[in-house]
Amino acid sequence: MNAIEIRDLSKSFRGMYAVDHLNMTVPRGAIYGFIGENGSGKSTTEKLICGHLVPDGGSIRLFGRDYTDPGVRARVGALIENTGCFPGSSVYQNLRMQTINLGLENPDAEIDRVLKIVRMEDSAHIKFKSCSLGMKQRIGIAMAILGDPALLILDEPINGLDTDGMRIMREILVDITKNYGCTVLISSHILGELEKIATHYGIIRRGKLVAELSAAELEGRSRVFVSVKARDMQRAHEALRSKYPNVRVEGEYIRVCDVNEPEEIVDFLLRGGHALYEVKKNRVGLEEYYVELMSKGGSAK
Repeated sequence: MNAIEIRDLSKSFRGMYAVDHLNMTVPRGAIYGFIGENGSGKSTTEKLICGHLVPDGGSIRLFGRDYTDPGVRARVGALIENTGCFPGSSVYQNLRMQTINLGLENPDAEIDRVLKIVRMEDSAHIKFKSCSLGMKQRIGIAMAILGDPALLILDEPINGLDTDGMRIMREILVDITKNYGCTVLISSHILGELEKIATHYGIIRRGKLVAELSAAELEGRSRVFVSVKARDMQRAHEALRSKYPNVRVEGEYIRVCDVNEPEEIVDFLLRGGHALYEVKKNRVGLEEYYVELMSKGGSAK
């Protein structure tokens, strides 16, 4: 059973489609990276799933049931746009108010549980307005996972965070999926960070899903290349271009695409009298795959 199944979903504003007959599937237990440029329909789709907006047409099923079913709605947590916290109240007080809204039993035990998950068990007394951006984002996640939801929907939770803040956020999301069985739908512009944790991806453009694939499928589709650093970069570049069809300079390296074995490149250059400093094999990552896909007009074919 999938966590989310969306079929032919549409939502328009003033006659313009924000979500245009979208089809999307999020497997249970996945960290699903939802990717697209500004205005592509990511936030609108997430709001439709959460019930914050009413669709014009199509269907949304969560864990095999219609998304409006009260039983399934109770299994969804979300952090979209802002945390909804009171600035002058403490972390504990904000969480306590949310436990009342949700009608949770044993609220103190539940607050302790979520604060440990987001690495903030020693910060319950701090006022929300005094928290850093990273702390505020983690508080938002703590609010969203009160009641132990089966599905967590996050809209750009790592934007603006420093390196340490992004690392902590990655650890929290992996912990939530692995140890608490929660499925995570997360949108982000920081594709390098998303690539470190996502198990599946959906790429949206102008309200339509143009690609949907697992991390393993992305690796299989990604082009392999060999990076070379030589003593005389100009001569090495000219030599490689004479033999290989796709060669270009990327920063301090010469990139030779669609070559599986670095030894082939090394042998060719050494026989030509080129001194090499470094040779390594790489694969095109999520960000480059996304850029290439968008340059083709969003066609995955």
